[in-house]
Amino acid sequence: MNNEQIKKIEQLTDIPLSKLAIQRLNDFEQLFRFYNSHTNLVSKNDEKNLFEKHIYDSLNLCLFIKKYNIQNDAKLLDIGTGGGFPSIPLSIIYPDMQIYPLDSIAKKIGFIELVQKELRLDNLHPLCCRIEELSSDYREFFDVVTSRAVAQLNVLLEYSVPYAKVSGYIVEFKSKTTNEELDTAKNALTVLHSKTADCIKYNLPLIEKHDRELVVIQKLKSVANIYPRKSGLPKKNPL
Repeated sequence: MNNEQIKKIEQLTDIPLSKLAIQRLNDFEQLFRFYNSHTNLVSKNDEKNLFEKHIYDSLNLCLFIKKYNIQNDAKLLDIGTGGGFPSIPLSIIYPDMQIYPLDSIAKKIGFIELVQKELRLDNLHPLCCRIEELSSDYREFFDVVTSRAVAQLNVLLEYSVPYAKVSGYIVEFKSKTTNEELDTAKNALTVLHSKTADCIKYNLPLIEKHDRELVVIQKLKSVANIYPRKSGLPKKNPL
């Protein structure tokens, strides 16, 4: 992590990085590159822009956190976390936030468990399962549910809304297809008692223009226990 990258993070988050946070970001980057050399967490091309496309992108969730005054000790579920994005960068920057990265692929959760142990991230709680099979103990447990590059919005809402608290938020990382996905998700929003609260635009620090958005959905009341439906159904037959 070079000085320019550290400065970009501090400007984005409005949080001066401690020596410990900088060391953890550096250690995470080294662990990621080593692990990715033998286990496919991201493509080799994406690894070249690891900071811009994954670490910095993940930390743009702070735009939502600041705007909506999310508490420092909030509980956050990250569905389909993959190589730990946005979970791991967020857990480093927000050490009091309780973050639950979830993925069904054991090798990816294995990597996150390694990072958790090596960096001593006590606020990181990895979960290895499909979201449709997540324990009912987690229903309406989270203040924020998020995901990056997992599925279309109408599918993501069925995965996410049941696990958010009433009045909690679902925040999805999206790009060029936001308007189309919001239009397609109208029925899902109705069925899952939720509403579109915001679309927060931002850019990645890349040479080419790379527009991104955080789509913010708020849960208005509890949803039926049948959601999310059994594995495969939300994608095969979206709401």
